[in-house]
Amino acid sequence: MKVDVLTCWALAAASLVAMVTGGRHSGRRKHKEVFLGENGVFKFGRRIDYKLKRQDSTKTLLIKSEQLLRIEEHDFAIRPGFGGGAIPVGIDVQVESIDSISEVNMDFTMTLYLRHYWKDERLSFPSRTNLSRTFDSRLVKKIWVPDVFFVHSKRSFIHDTTTENIMLRVYPDGNILYSVRVTVTALCSMDFSSFPLDTQNCSLELESYAYNENDLMLYWKKGNDSLRIDEIVLSQFFIENIHASSGLAFYSSTGWYNRLFINFILRRHIFFFMLQTYFPTMLMVVLSWVSFWIDRRAVPARVSLGMTTVLTMSTIITGVSSSMPQVSYVKAVDIYLWTSFLFVFLSVIEYAAVNYCTTLEEMRKMRGGKIPSTFNAAQAMAFDGCFHDDEIELAPFPKLTPTMTSDPLTTPSQTPDMRPMEGTRLRRRRSARENVDLIVSNSYMIDSYSRLAFPLSYLLFNTIYWSLYS
Repeated sequence: MKVDVLTCWALAAASLVAMVTGGRHSGRRKHKEVFLGENGVFKFGRRIDYKLKRQDSTKTLLIKSEQLLRIEEHDFAIRPGFGGGAIPVGIDVQVESIDSISEVNMDFTMTLYLRHYWKDERLSFPSRTNLSRTFDSRLVKKIWVPDVFFVHSKRSFIHDTTTENIMLRVYPDGNILYSVRVTVTALCSMDFSSFPLDTQNCSLELESYAYNENDLMLYWKKGNDSLRIDEIVLSQFFIENIHASSGLAFYSSTGWYNRLFINFILRRHIFFFMLQTYFPTMLMVVLSWVSFWIDRRAVPARVSLGMTTVLTMSTIITGVSSSMPQVSYVKAVDIYLWTSFLFVFLSVIEYAAVNYCTTLEEMRKMRGGKIPSTFNAAQAMAFDGCFHDDEIELAPFPKLTPTMTSDPLTTPSQTPDMRPMEGTRLRRRRSARENVDLIVSNSYMIDSYSRLAFPLSYLLFNTIYWSLYS
Protein backbone atom coordinates (compact mmCIF):
# COMPACT_ATOMS: atom_id res chain seq x y z
CA MET A 1 0.00 0.00 0.00
CA LYS A 2 2.86 2.36 0.87
CA VAL A 3 4.55 1.52 -2.39
CA ASP A 4 1.50 2.57 -4.38
CA VAL A 5 1.34 5.91 -2.57
CA LEU A 6 5.02 6.61 -3.26
CA THR A 7 4.58 5.68 -6.91
CA CYS A 8 1.64 8.09 -7.25
CA TRP A 9 3.65 10.92 -5.69
CA ALA A 10 6.58 10.28 -8.08
CA LEU A 11 4.33 10.35 -11.11
CA ALA A 12 2.70 13.57 -9.94
CA ALA A 13 6.09 15.23 -9.40
CA ALA A 14 7.30 14.16 -12.85
CA SER A 15 4.14 15.53 -14.46
CA LEU A 16 4.60 18.84 -12.65
CA VAL A 17 8.24 19.15 -13.79
CA ALA A 18 7.25 18.33 -17.36
CA MET A 19 4.54 20.97 -17.35
CA VAL A 20 6.90 23.64 -16.01
CA THR A 21 9.63 22.77 -18.48
CA GLY A 22 7.26 22.57 -21.42
CA GLY A 23 5.72 25.88 -20.57
CA ARG A 24 9.11 27.52 -20.34
CA HIS A 25 10.19 26.12 -23.71
CA SER A 26 6.92 27.00 -25.35
CA GLY A 27 7.27 30.53 -24.11
CA ARG A 28 10.79 30.71 -25.49
CA ARG A 29 9.64 29.47 -28.87
CA LYS A 30 6.88 32.03 -28.82
CA HIS A 31 9.40 34.72 -27.98
CA LYS A 32 11.56 33.75 -31.01
CA GLU A 33 8.84 34.30 -33.55
CA VAL A 34 10.25 36.71 -36.18
CA PHE A 35 8.69 39.02 -38.70
CA LEU A 36 9.94 41.04 -41.67
CA GLY A 37 10.37 44.72 -40.90
CA GLU A 38 9.88 47.69 -43.22
CA ASN A 39 13.48 47.54 -44.56
CA GLY A 40 13.34 43.84 -45.26
CA VAL A 41 15.39 42.90 -42.15
CA PHE A 42 14.32 40.02 -39.91
CA LYS A 43 13.58 41.38 -36.45
CA PHE A 44 12.18 40.32 -33.15
CA GLY A 45 10.94 43.23 -31.13
CA ARG A 46 13.41 46.07 -31.86
CA ARG A 47 16.57 43.93 -32.08
CA ILE A 48 18.09 42.43 -35.26
CA ASP A 49 18.57 38.71 -35.40
CA TYR A 50 22.28 38.62 -36.42
CA LYS A 51 22.16 34.92 -37.05
CA LEU A 52 19.67 35.44 -39.86
CA LYS A 53 21.55 38.48 -41.12
CA ARG A 54 24.61 36.33 -41.82
CA GLN A 55 22.63 34.51 -44.49
CA ASP A 56 23.67 36.82 -47.42
CA SER A 57 21.26 36.43 -50.30
CA THR A 58 23.90 37.19 -53.00
CA LYS A 59 26.24 34.52 -51.67
CA THR A 60 23.40 32.08 -51.52
CA LEU A 61 22.59 32.90 -55.16
CA LEU A 62 26.23 32.41 -56.20
CA ILE A 63 26.38 29.04 -54.47
CA LYS A 64 23.21 28.00 -56.23
CA SER A 65 24.66 29.09 -59.57
CA GLU A 66 27.85 27.10 -58.99
CA GLN A 67 25.74 24.11 -58.14
CA LEU A 68 23.57 24.70 -61.19
CA LEU A 69 26.61 24.91 -63.50
CA ARG A 70 28.29 21.98 -61.72
CA ILE A 71 31.58 23.86 -61.43
CA GLU A 72 32.90 21.67 -58.63
CA GLU A 73 32.30 18.52 -60.67
CA HIS A 74 34.72 19.38 -63.52
CA ASP A 75 38.35 20.33 -63.92
CA PHE A 76 38.25 23.67 -65.71
CA ALA A 77 42.03 23.80 -66.03
CA ILE A 78 41.48 21.59 -69.11
CA ARG A 79 39.94 23.06 -72.25
CA PRO A 80 36.49 21.90 -73.44
CA GLY A 81 36.56 18.81 -75.58
CA PHE A 82 40.00 17.77 -74.40
CA GLY A 83 41.37 14.88 -76.45
CA GLY A 84 39.21 15.72 -79.46
CA GLY A 85 39.42 18.30 -82.20
CA ALA A 86 40.30 21.95 -81.78
CA ILE A 87 37.68 24.04 -80.02
CA PRO A 88 36.44 26.93 -82.19
CA VAL A 89 36.52 30.33 -80.50
CA GLY A 90 34.84 33.22 -82.31
CA ILE A 91 36.07 36.78 -81.84
CA ASP A 92 34.08 39.99 -82.12
CA VAL A 93 35.68 43.43 -81.60
CA GLN A 94 34.16 46.87 -81.19
CA VAL A 95 36.70 49.70 -81.23
CA GLU A 96 35.72 52.41 -78.79
CA SER A 97 38.55 54.89 -79.40
CA ILE A 98 42.05 55.31 -80.78
CA ASP A 99 43.68 57.29 -78.02
CA SER A 100 47.04 58.21 -79.50
CA ILE A 101 49.46 57.50 -82.35
CA SER A 102 53.12 58.21 -81.63
CA GLU A 103 55.64 58.59 -84.45
CA VAL A 104 58.55 58.83 -82.03
CA ASN A 105 57.75 55.54 -80.26
CA MET A 106 56.18 53.94 -83.34
CA ASP A 107 53.11 52.69 -81.49
CA PHE A 108 49.40 53.37 -81.08
CA THR A 109 46.96 53.10 -78.17
CA MET A 110 43.35 52.04 -78.52
CA THR A 111 40.43 51.00 -76.30
CA LEU A 112 38.14 48.19 -77.46
CA TYR A 113 35.51 45.68 -76.40
CA LEU A 114 36.87 42.17 -76.97
CA ARG A 115 34.21 39.46 -77.07
CA HIS A 116 34.78 35.67 -77.19
CA TYR A 117 32.26 33.03 -78.24
CA TRP A 118 32.68 29.30 -77.59
CA LYS A 119 30.77 26.29 -76.30
CA ASP A 120 31.50 24.38 -73.11
CA GLU A 121 29.00 21.60 -72.50
CA ARG A 122 30.23 21.25 -68.94
CA LEU A 123 28.42 24.53 -68.13
CA SER A 124 25.08 23.57 -69.67
CA PHE A 125 22.11 23.64 -67.32
CA PRO A 126 18.39 22.80 -67.49
CA SER A 127 16.07 25.73 -68.00
CA ARG A 128 12.35 25.90 -68.68
CA THR A 129 12.48 29.45 -70.04
CA ASN A 130 15.72 28.90 -72.04
CA LEU A 131 17.10 32.16 -70.69
CA SER A 132 20.83 32.85 -70.21
CA ARG A 133 22.53 33.71 -66.95
CA THR A 134 24.92 36.67 -66.68
CA PHE A 135 27.85 36.80 -64.27
CA ASP A 136 30.74 39.11 -63.49
CA SER A 137 34.47 38.53 -63.00
CA ARG A 138 34.02 36.45 -59.82
CA LEU A 139 32.79 33.43 -61.74
CA VAL A 140 35.20 33.95 -64.65
CA LYS A 141 38.12 33.00 -62.41
CA LYS A 142 36.58 29.56 -61.74
CA ILE A 143 35.98 28.37 -65.30
CA TRP A 144 38.04 27.94 -68.48
CA VAL A 145 38.35 30.98 -70.77
CA PRO A 146 40.47 31.39 -73.95
CA ASP A 147 43.97 32.75 -73.34
CA VAL A 148 43.91 35.34 -76.11
CA PHE A 149 46.68 37.95 -75.99
CA PHE A 150 47.80 40.88 -78.14
CA VAL A 151 50.89 40.23 -80.23
CA HIS A 152 53.53 43.02 -80.24
CA SER A 153 51.74 44.81 -77.40
CA LYS A 154 53.80 47.06 -75.13
CA ARG A 155 51.20 47.73 -72.44
CA SER A 156 47.62 46.64 -71.83
CA PHE A 157 45.15 46.58 -68.97
CA ILE A 158 41.52 45.70 -68.24
CA HIS A 159 39.45 48.59 -66.97
CA ASP A 160 38.45 48.18 -63.35
CA THR A 161 36.35 51.28 -62.58
CA THR A 162 34.12 50.93 -60.71
CA THR A 163 34.53 47.15 -60.96
CA GLU A 164 36.37 44.98 -63.47
CA ASN A 165 34.79 45.48 -66.89
CA ILE A 166 34.22 41.76 -67.47
CA MET A 167 30.97 40.07 -68.42
CA LEU A 168 30.21 36.35 -68.71
CA ARG A 169 26.94 35.11 -70.18
CA VAL A 170 26.11 31.37 -70.11
CA TYR A 171 23.28 29.83 -72.16
CA PRO A 172 21.46 26.60 -71.22
CA ASP A 173 23.04 24.66 -74.11
CA GLY A 174 26.58 25.55 -72.97
CA ASN A 175 27.27 28.45 -75.35
CA ILE A 176 29.26 31.20 -73.67
CA LEU A 177 29.81 34.90 -74.35
CA TYR A 178 32.83 36.41 -72.61
CA SER A 179 33.33 40.18 -73.00
CA VAL A 180 36.11 42.39 -71.65
CA ARG A 181 36.92 46.09 -72.05
CA VAL A 182 40.65 46.57 -72.52
CA THR A 183 43.12 49.31 -73.50
CA VAL A 184 46.23 48.20 -75.37
CA THR A 185 49.34 49.94 -76.67
CA ALA A 186 50.82 48.01 -79.57
CA LEU A 187 53.73 48.39 -81.96
CA CYS A 188 53.13 49.90 -85.39
CA SER A 189 55.99 49.65 -87.90
CA MET A 190 55.74 52.99 -89.71
CA ASP A 191 57.43 54.05 -92.93
CA PHE A 192 58.32 57.75 -92.97
CA SER A 193 59.73 57.93 -96.48
CA SER A 194 56.81 60.13 -97.54
CA PHE A 195 56.31 61.97 -94.23
CA PRO A 196 54.21 64.10 -93.78
CA LEU A 197 52.45 63.08 -96.99
CA ASP A 198 52.34 59.46 -95.84
CA THR A 199 49.75 56.75 -95.26
CA GLN A 200 50.37 54.27 -92.43
CA ASN A 201 49.06 50.74 -92.06
CA CYS A 202 48.85 49.68 -88.40
CA SER A 203 47.48 46.36 -87.19
CA LEU A 204 46.46 44.86 -83.86
CA GLU A 205 47.07 41.10 -83.76
CA LEU A 206 45.27 38.56 -81.54
CA GLU A 207 46.49 35.06 -80.84
CA SER A 208 46.23 32.24 -78.30
CA TYR A 209 49.29 32.00 -76.12
CA ALA A 210 49.21 28.33 -75.04
CA TYR A 211 46.92 26.51 -77.48
CA ASN A 212 48.10 25.95 -81.04
CA GLU A 213 45.87 25.21 -84.01
CA ASN A 214 45.39 21.59 -82.89
CA ASP A 215 43.71 22.69 -79.65
CA LEU A 216 42.11 26.07 -80.37
CA MET A 217 40.89 27.65 -83.59
CA LEU A 218 40.41 31.42 -83.58
CA TYR A 219 38.10 32.91 -86.19
CA TRP A 220 36.07 36.06 -86.76
CA LYS A 221 32.56 35.41 -85.49
CA LYS A 222 30.73 37.36 -88.21
CA GLY A 223 33.38 37.68 -90.90
CA ASN A 224 34.05 41.26 -91.95
CA ASP A 225 31.12 42.42 -89.81
CA SER A 226 32.92 41.20 -86.70
CA LEU A 227 34.86 44.44 -86.55
CA ARG A 228 32.89 47.55 -85.65
CA ILE A 229 34.18 51.00 -84.92
CA ASP A 230 32.57 54.02 -83.31
CA GLU A 231 32.88 57.47 -84.81
CA ILE A 232 36.50 58.43 -84.16
CA VAL A 233 38.15 61.78 -84.88
CA LEU A 234 41.95 61.95 -84.74
CA SER A 235 44.07 65.09 -84.63
CA GLN A 236 46.65 64.16 -87.25
CA PHE A 237 45.15 61.19 -89.08
CA PHE A 238 42.10 60.28 -91.07
CA ILE A 239 40.94 56.65 -90.95
CA GLU A 240 40.65 55.62 -94.59
CA ASN A 241 39.78 51.99 -93.98
CA ILE A 242 39.51 49.39 -91.23
CA HIS A 243 39.14 45.69 -91.96
CA ALA A 244 39.69 42.30 -90.36
CA SER A 245 41.87 39.45 -91.63
CA SER A 246 43.30 36.17 -90.36
CA GLY A 247 46.36 34.02 -90.84
CA LEU A 248 48.77 31.58 -89.24
CA ALA A 249 51.88 32.24 -87.19
CA PHE A 250 54.67 29.69 -86.84
CA TYR A 251 56.94 29.24 -83.84
CA SER A 252 59.78 26.77 -84.15
CA SER A 253 59.29 25.38 -80.64
CA THR A 254 55.51 25.12 -80.36
CA GLY A 255 54.08 24.99 -83.88
CA TRP A 256 51.37 26.88 -85.77
CA TYR A 257 48.90 29.26 -84.18
CA ASN A 258 45.80 31.00 -85.51
CA ARG A 259 46.20 34.76 -85.62
CA LEU A 260 43.60 37.47 -86.21
CA PHE A 261 44.44 40.96 -87.54
CA ILE A 262 42.69 44.30 -87.08
CA ASN A 263 44.10 46.51 -89.84
CA PHE A 264 43.88 50.31 -89.83
CA ILE A 265 44.83 52.42 -92.84
CA LEU A 266 45.60 55.93 -91.59
CA ARG A 267 46.21 58.93 -93.84
CA ARG A 268 47.90 61.94 -92.29
CA HIS A 269 46.31 65.38 -92.37
CA ILE A 270 48.66 67.70 -94.27
CA PHE A 271 47.14 71.03 -93.25
CA PHE A 272 48.90 71.11 -89.87
CA PHE A 273 52.30 70.64 -91.49
CA MET A 274 51.49 73.16 -94.18
CA LEU A 275 50.97 75.80 -91.48
CA GLN A 276 53.88 74.76 -89.27
CA THR A 277 56.54 73.75 -91.79
CA TYR A 278 55.89 74.32 -95.47
CA PHE A 279 54.48 77.85 -95.48
CA PRO A 280 57.20 79.27 -93.17
CA THR A 281 59.84 77.58 -95.31
CA MET A 282 58.42 79.06 -98.50
CA LEU A 283 58.31 82.52 -96.93
CA MET A 284 61.96 82.28 -95.85
CA VAL A 285 63.03 81.33 -99.35
CA VAL A 286 61.05 84.20 -100.90
CA LEU A 287 62.45 86.58 -98.27
CA SER A 288 65.98 85.64 -99.25
CA TRP A 289 65.23 86.80 -102.80
CA VAL A 290 64.56 90.35 -101.58
CA SER A 291 68.31 90.90 -101.44
CA PHE A 292 68.44 90.70 -105.26
CA TRP A 293 66.55 94.00 -105.40
CA ILE A 294 68.77 95.73 -102.83
CA ASP A 295 71.73 97.75 -104.11
CA ARG A 296 74.83 95.62 -104.24
CA ARG A 297 76.75 98.28 -102.34
CA ALA A 298 74.42 98.03 -99.28
CA VAL A 299 76.54 95.38 -97.60
CA PRO A 300 74.99 95.47 -94.08
CA ALA A 301 71.44 95.16 -95.41
CA ARG A 302 72.11 92.23 -97.72
CA VAL A 303 74.38 90.32 -95.34
CA SER A 304 72.01 90.63 -92.38
CA LEU A 305 69.05 89.56 -94.50
CA GLY A 306 70.90 86.52 -95.78
CA MET A 307 72.11 85.43 -92.35
CA THR A 308 68.64 85.88 -90.83
CA THR A 309 67.01 83.60 -93.40
CA VAL A 310 69.76 80.98 -93.01
CA LEU A 311 69.39 80.87 -89.22
CA THR A 312 65.59 80.72 -89.45
CA MET A 313 65.80 77.75 -91.82
CA SER A 314 68.17 76.01 -89.42
CA THR A 315 65.65 76.50 -86.60
CA ILE A 316 62.80 75.02 -88.67
CA ILE A 317 64.88 71.98 -89.61
CA THR A 318 65.91 71.39 -86.00
CA GLY A 319 62.30 71.65 -84.77
CA VAL A 320 61.01 69.12 -87.29
CA SER A 321 63.86 66.67 -86.61
CA SER A 322 63.32 66.75 -82.84
CA SER A 323 59.71 65.58 -83.18
CA MET A 324 60.56 62.66 -85.46
CA PRO A 325 62.21 59.27 -84.83
CA GLN A 326 65.87 59.01 -85.76
CA VAL A 327 65.47 56.95 -88.92
CA SER A 328 68.32 56.11 -91.25
CA TYR A 329 66.59 57.13 -94.48
CA VAL A 330 65.56 60.45 -95.97
CA LYS A 331 62.01 61.66 -95.44
CA ALA A 332 59.98 63.78 -97.84
CA VAL A 333 59.99 66.72 -95.45
CA ASP A 334 63.80 66.50 -95.24
CA ILE A 335 64.08 66.82 -99.00
CA TYR A 336 61.89 69.91 -99.01
CA LEU A 337 63.59 71.59 -96.04
CA TRP A 338 67.15 70.96 -97.16
CA THR A 339 66.44 72.00 -100.74
CA SER A 340 64.85 75.22 -99.44
CA PHE A 341 67.84 75.70 -97.17
CA LEU A 342 70.08 75.33 -100.22
CA PHE A 343 68.17 78.08 -102.05
CA VAL A 344 68.59 80.40 -99.06
CA PHE A 345 72.27 79.54 -98.78
CA LEU A 346 72.82 80.15 -102.49
CA SER A 347 71.26 83.60 -102.19
CA VAL A 348 73.95 84.47 -99.65
CA ILE A 349 76.65 83.03 -101.88
CA GLU A 350 75.21 85.01 -104.78
CA TYR A 351 75.77 88.28 -102.96
CA ALA A 352 79.30 87.21 -102.02
CA ALA A 353 79.97 86.73 -105.74
CA VAL A 354 78.40 90.09 -106.58
CA ASN A 355 80.45 91.88 -103.95
CA TYR A 356 83.65 90.21 -105.12
CA CYS A 357 83.02 91.08 -108.76
CA THR A 358 82.21 94.68 -107.82
CA THR A 359 85.48 94.96 -105.93
CA LEU A 360 87.44 93.59 -108.91
CA GLU A 361 85.67 96.01 -111.23
CA GLU A 362 86.60 99.02 -109.13
CA MET A 363 90.16 97.81 -108.71
CA ARG A 364 90.38 97.59 -112.49
CA LYS A 365 89.13 101.16 -112.80
CA MET A 366 91.78 102.32 -110.35
CA ARG A 367 94.49 100.60 -112.39
CA GLY A 368 93.08 102.07 -115.59
CA GLY A 369 93.37 105.56 -114.16
CA LYS A 370 89.64 106.25 -114.09
CA ILE A 371 89.71 107.07 -110.38
CA PRO A 372 91.68 110.17 -109.33
CA SER A 373 94.71 109.63 -107.16
CA THR A 374 93.35 112.10 -104.62
CA PHE A 375 90.35 109.79 -103.94
CA ASN A 376 90.39 108.32 -100.42
CA ALA A 377 89.28 104.68 -100.73
CA ALA A 378 89.14 104.14 -96.97
CA GLN A 379 86.56 106.88 -96.55
CA ALA A 380 84.46 105.48 -99.39
CA MET A 381 84.40 102.01 -97.85
CA ALA A 382 83.77 103.18 -94.30
CA PHE A 383 79.98 103.19 -94.67
CA ASP A 384 79.24 99.89 -96.37
CA GLY A 385 82.56 98.25 -97.20
CA CYS A 386 82.53 98.92 -100.93
CA PHE A 387 83.41 101.69 -103.36
CA HIS A 388 80.80 104.19 -104.54
CA ASP A 389 81.64 104.82 -108.16
CA ASP A 390 78.51 106.96 -108.59
CA GLU A 391 79.94 109.49 -106.12
CA ILE A 392 83.31 109.68 -107.90
CA GLU A 393 84.05 111.96 -110.77
CA LEU A 394 85.60 109.55 -113.20
CA ALA A 395 87.98 110.69 -115.87
CA PRO A 396 87.15 109.88 -119.46
CA PHE A 397 88.20 106.46 -120.67
CA PRO A 398 91.78 106.60 -121.93
CA LYS A 399 92.55 105.18 -125.30
CA LEU A 400 93.85 101.70 -125.03
CA THR A 401 97.27 100.97 -126.45
CA PRO A 402 98.61 97.63 -127.54
CA THR A 403 100.86 97.59 -124.45
CA MET A 404 97.84 97.65 -122.16
CA THR A 405 96.56 94.31 -123.42
CA SER A 406 99.22 92.56 -121.41
CA ASP A 407 97.30 93.40 -118.23
CA PRO A 408 95.08 90.39 -117.46
CA LEU A 409 92.52 92.58 -115.72
CA THR A 410 92.03 94.93 -118.67
CA THR A 411 89.65 94.31 -121.52
CA PRO A 412 91.57 93.18 -124.60
CA SER A 413 91.13 95.38 -127.62
CA GLN A 414 91.31 94.46 -131.22
CA THR A 415 94.33 95.41 -133.24
CA PRO A 416 93.95 96.53 -136.81
CA ASP A 417 95.34 93.21 -137.96
CA MET A 418 92.74 91.24 -136.05
CA ARG A 419 89.72 93.12 -137.39
CA PRO A 420 87.46 91.06 -139.61
CA MET A 421 87.30 91.89 -143.27
CA GLU A 422 84.82 94.50 -144.23
CA GLY A 423 81.47 93.16 -145.40
CA THR A 424 81.66 89.86 -143.48
CA ARG A 425 79.56 88.72 -140.48
CA LEU A 426 82.08 86.48 -138.82
CA ARG A 427 82.20 86.66 -135.02
CA ARG A 428 84.92 85.35 -132.83
CA ARG A 429 83.61 83.27 -129.94
CA ARG A 430 84.52 84.59 -126.53
CA SER A 431 86.79 82.49 -124.45
CA ALA A 432 85.96 81.51 -120.89
CA ARG A 433 88.29 84.17 -119.58
CA GLU A 434 86.59 86.80 -121.66
CA ASN A 435 83.18 85.72 -120.31
CA VAL A 436 84.50 86.02 -116.75
CA ASP A 437 85.88 89.44 -117.55
CA LEU A 438 82.50 90.43 -118.95
CA ILE A 439 80.72 89.36 -115.76
CA VAL A 440 83.30 91.14 -113.63
CA SER A 441 82.84 94.31 -115.68
CA ASN A 442 79.04 94.05 -115.30
CA SER A 443 78.53 92.62 -111.80
CA TYR A 444 75.03 94.06 -111.62
CA MET A 445 73.98 91.45 -114.21
CA ILE A 446 74.34 88.69 -111.58
CA ASP A 447 71.49 90.20 -109.55
CA SER A 448 69.44 90.69 -112.71
CA TYR A 449 69.76 87.04 -113.72
CA SER A 450 69.18 85.83 -110.15
CA ARG A 451 65.86 87.66 -109.94
CA LEU A 452 64.58 85.34 -112.65
CA ALA A 453 66.63 82.16 -112.16
CA PHE A 454 65.95 81.61 -108.44
CA PRO A 455 62.11 81.88 -108.56
CA LEU A 456 61.86 79.71 -111.69
CA SER A 457 64.12 77.04 -110.19
CA TYR A 458 62.16 76.99 -106.93
CA LEU A 459 58.87 76.81 -108.81
CA LEU A 460 60.16 73.86 -110.82
CA PHE A 461 61.29 72.11 -107.64
CA ASN A 462 57.86 72.56 -105.99
CA THR A 463 56.11 71.25 -109.09
CA ILE A 464 58.19 68.08 -109.10
CA TYR A 465 57.98 67.62 -105.32
CA TRP A 466 54.21 67.90 -104.94
CA SER A 467 53.58 65.79 -108.05
CA LEU A 468 55.69 62.95 -106.61
CA TYR A 469 54.44 62.93 -103.01
CA SER A 470 50.85 64.15 -103.24
